[in-house]
Parts: sequence; C-alpha cells; structure tokens
Amino acid sequence: MLKFGTYKLFAAALGIAIAAVPVYWFTSWLQGQGEAGVSVAADWSVGFVDLTIDGAVASLRDLANRDIESCTPANVETLRQSVIASGPIKELALVSPGGETLCTDLGASFAPRDILASAATSNHDIMLDVVSLVGRDDRLLRVRVVAPQRKPSLAALLPVALLLPRIAPNGHPLPGYTRMTLADGTLLGTSGDDSAAAKGDGVISGRAQSERYGPIATVTMQRSGSIAGFADVRRIGMAVCAMFALAILMCLIFIPGRRRRRNPIAEIESALVADEFVPFYQPIINIKTGKLLGAEVLVRWRKPDGTIVAPGTFIPLVESRGFILDLTRSLMRQVCTEVGEAVGARPQMYITFNIAPRHFTDSIVLNDVGAIFEGSQIRLSQIVLEITERFEIANLSATRRVIAALQGLGCRVALDDVGTGHSGLSYILKLGVDVIKIDRLFVEAIKTERHAQAIVETLVTLARNLRMQIVAEGVERIDQVECLREHGISAAQGYLFAPPLPGAAFIKLINALNPLAMESELAPAEPPKTVTAVMAQLAAA
Repeated sequence: MLKFGTYKLFAAALGIAIAAVPVYWFTSWLQGQGEAGVSVAADWSVGFVDLTIDGAVASLRDLANRDIESCTPANVETLRQSVIASGPIKELALVSPGGETLCTDLGASFAPRDILASAATSNHDIMLDVVSLVGRDDRLLRVRVVAPQRKPSLAALLPVALLLPRIAPNGHPLPGYTRMTLADGTLLGTSGDDSAAAKGDGVISGRAQSERYGPIATVTMQRSGSIAGFADVRRIGMAVCAMFALAILMCLIFIPGRRRRRNPIAEIESALVADEFVPFYQPIINIKTGKLLGAEVLVRWRKPDGTIVAPGTFIPLVESRGFILDLTRSLMRQVCTEVGEAVGARPQMYITFNIAPRHFTDSIVLNDVGAIFEGSQIRLSQIVLEITERFEIANLSATRRVIAALQGLGCRVALDDVGTGHSGLSYILKLGVDVIKIDRLFVEAIKTERHAQAIVETLVTLARNLRMQIVAEGVERIDQVECLREHGISAAQGYLFAPPLPGAAFIKLINALNPLAMESELAPAEPPKTVTAVMAQLAAA
C-alpha cells in the first residue's frame, strides 16, 4: 500500500499537472498572438511603403505628362512647386539614363550623392535606388520613372523615416524592431530597439514583401508566453491568483457601497476611445484687413450628458499619464472630418495644433502627420504645429532635424509662449521655426510696461530678419490691437475677436469672412463683414 507521504506527493504532482494545463494553454495562446502580431506589423509596414511610393509615382507621372526633360528655370520651378504640394517627397530631380542627378528642384546646386543599390520593380518603368548623401550616414530611397529612348528620367527622393511607420493601424506604437530592405537585401532603414527584441529566451519575427515594388519588411520582437519550467508556471499562477484576489477586493470595496468616484484615469481612457475630447477652434485674424487667417485647435471634454469640461482640469493628468499623443492624434482626425472641406477649399487658411515636445522624439510626429492627413482635404502646407517654450527641450539638435523634416513635407512649425520659458531667444535661433507667438502676458502689458514693449519690439525685429510670421495671443481690447498694429504685427487671436468655437460655428465664421470666389461672384455686392458683426449674427442664430 502507498504510504500517506506518497499520497501527498502524488496529489501535489496531480495538482501541478492540472494547474499546468490551462497555464500552458494560455501561454501557448499568448505566443500565437505574438506571432500573429508581428505578421500583421510586417504587412502594415509593407503597405505603408506601398502607399508612400504610390504617392511619389503619381507625382512623377504627373510631371512626366508635362514633358519636363531639361533643367530650364521654368522646369526647375515646376519641380519646386510639386515638392511643396506633394507632402512626403523631400526632393524632385531630373536624372540621366545612368542615374546621375542633372538638377533638382533647387536647380543645379545639390549635395553629391552615392547610389548604393538599384532594383527594378514589377512596374517595369519604375526603379528604386538606395541613395546616400556624401558625408552623411543616413539613407534615402529614390523612386525613378524611367523615360523611354534613353531620355532623362524624373526621380523623387523619400526620407527613410517616412517609409518606416512607428504607429500601428490601431493607433498604438508599432511593436518590436522593424528592418526594411530592398529585395536583394540592401538595407533601407530600421526602427525600434533591436537590443530589446533580442532579450529573453528568444524572439519571434514576421516578414512581408511588397508585390508592387519589392521592399521587404522584417519585424522582430521578444518572444512572450512560453513555459520554460516550474518557476515560470509558478510566476504565472501567482499573477493569476493576484489578479483574482484584486478583482475580489475591488468588488468588495466598490460594488456594495457604490459611493466611491470612478477612477479618473479609466474615465480619461474611456473618453479617448469614445472621442469625447473634441476640437474647438480659436480664430486667428489679420488685424489690418479683418480676414480670417486660420485657427488654433484647442481641446474640450464633451461628456455624454453634454457638459463641456475646460482643459485645465484634465490636461495635466493626460500629460502625466502619457495620453497626450493619443489625444493629439484624435484631434487631428476629428479636424480632418469636421472642417477639412471648408479649410481645404481655401489654400491660404491654416490650422495649428499644439504638439507636446516628446511628440518630436524619434520623428513620431512625421508618421502621425503623414498617416492622418494622407488623402485629407487639408493640405500639409495648411498645417502649423506649435511647440511650446514653457517645456524644456532635452535635445535641440534632434528636434531641429524633425522640424526640418516637417518643413520639407510642407508643414510650418510655430514656437508658442515665446518669452515665458527656459530658453530666451535660443529656441528661436536654434530650432528654425516659421512662426513665433507672443504670449498674452506681453500683450496685456504692451501699453503700460516698458519692458514688455521692448520685448515685443525685439521679437518683431527678429521675426522680420529671420522671415518669420508673428502672432499675438490673448488680445482682448481695442487699444491692444492699435498698439500691435503700430509695432507691425498683423496676426492676432483672442476673445476680442471670438472665443474658441465648436466646429459648426467655426465653419459659419469661415463662410462669412472668407467666402469662396465662386460664391462671391454669384452673391450681390455687400460691404465686408467684421469679426464682431459675424459673431453677433452667430450668437443671435
């Protein structure tokens, strides 16, 4: 007969075996999910490459139809205008049949470049070249539409950063480490942390290849969910038990009384999913002509019961918990939907978005702008991205490179809250921004305090010398407008003109102040409207 100790040993072994079955199934399921995840990420990366190259090819074919075969000044100007309108294209060039650059959209002056590799595609007249600028380590992809009969060809230069998405279709960061190559293995570029992907007990990877153009994306990430031994089982079991214990504790605490308030973090997460954070539009006015120049996008929390919550009550929590990037992306998508048609029909108007400094880290903002506004009626040249001077920028050189890339796409970059932050004038001089915004503190004191006048005069002079636009914030009185005009400032925003408006009201303001040419030709002549008059009409309606 078996001794009692043997029974205990047998029971313990049986218990471990029974417990191991669901744990093993669960970890196997996790591993399968990881393998599916990297495959989806690889497919998404290749699809992103196809989309970017498609846009470049479309621009090149449009130029080919205009018979651009030489480097005349008129042709160079056509190339330059196409770069501005194209979005992701960094450079357009005319190249010889052998692939040598003859001229670019900047004319005959261009940086020397080496062709590291060339590859044909399934479209026989499309060639891909991996190009390196002499003296620099970064690589670029050159897309060529090969002209017949040994004629010069048109080519588009694409930054590799635009070919490597860092955001998945669900809006979350793309997992793992991505390596993009041509079909022959020539490296285009990488993104992510390869050292992080190589840690642990192995890695899983997914691979996809573009059928149209041939680039290959390989996504690698750390293997998760595998059982290596009893210690792993015990850790997973303890985690599961802890989760059950926590769930029971939460039920005991919250369900009977129902008197505790909801977790604000969970409430913000739910609000982001439900698009409860909505854009409001602060009009920017030309104070010399009364014309509507554009608007700054501000955020409000519209709760399900219709209550509007001001940003001061939730923005600090959103920033501290790392939700600010998701919030900014949500606002950009909603702006495209709400006012895309009205703003897109007026190319001189622009929309500005406040961007957190860490959004400029690792070129995240390049992917976001490219992905969200691709196909939108709002042109990239109508987008202004504001980075505030109130927060310290850890790496000015890296931020400057991202700003230059955004400007290469056609976007403009503004420095907000000028004069109130860490930098003095260093951000203006080192970041190469296009617009500076004078903080309301100086606008309020411009007529009464001598130092405020001196600061404003310095900023205006600096902006003129650096060919930057200057915008005054927080304008609330007529005398401030008069003083700003005297200092040569023509753009301003503030409650004197209009408060932040919901989308529908802002569209009415656009149609009233900036009617389309077709509408103005059909409508009877009437005196120009002022912002104050239009806002009064909107309030009465």
